[in-house]
Amino acid sequence: MTGNPPDPDRFMALTARLQQQDPRLSGIQAGMIIALELDVAKDSRSFSRLFGIEHSIVLRELTEIPGAWLQVTSKDERTLRTFYRRPDDGATVPVE
Repeated sequence: MTGNPPDPDRFMALTARLQQQDPRLSGIQAGMIIALELDVAKDSRSFSRLFGIEHSIVLRELTEIPGAWLQVTSKDERTLRTFYRRPDDGATVPVE
């Protein structure tokens, strides 16, 4: 994971395309999925810091993402930092 922000225009275009693909996804949720696919954030705290969004908001959005998109792999009980990955049989993400 690089932790560096992706190209803003490309990131926003991919996020918008994913939201068109699945209108149930909020902008933050789609952004989390795209950030994971681009290997810039694989956990809630990294995404929160990288994009300047309160961690509590990211956690709330994470709990509402349909399971076909992300799967929680671990959670730090003290900090609530939550790690996630794409499910093996998950929905397709448009990153080309």
